[in-house]
Amino acid sequence: MTLDEIDASGLIREAYRIDGIGAAECRSIFVDWAIKLPAGIAPAAAIRRLLAEYGTDAEHPMTAVLQEGLTAPPSPVRRGGRRGRRCLPD
Repeated sequence: MTLDEIDASGLIREAYRIDGIGAAECRSIFVDWAIKLPAGIAPAAAIRRLLAEYGTDAEHPMTAVLQEGLTAPPSPVRRGGRRGRRCLPD
């Protein structure tokens, strides 16, 4: 998998070039990148490839955002109390 395949529009590459970029902007760029990721490419594999290419700057906020993208989302927690347990009549 090449960088041109996983970052065709150069969003991640350009994020690393922006001076003074913050974590919030990096998260927004990450979401835009994830939406544009071609079908058939595993997101985790693409993130690992991006980290291998651009993640040498450990202090850059995009590196932290990409590393967060590799973590599993938290398990959903059931909520609702009594209402959530009640069966509704047909």
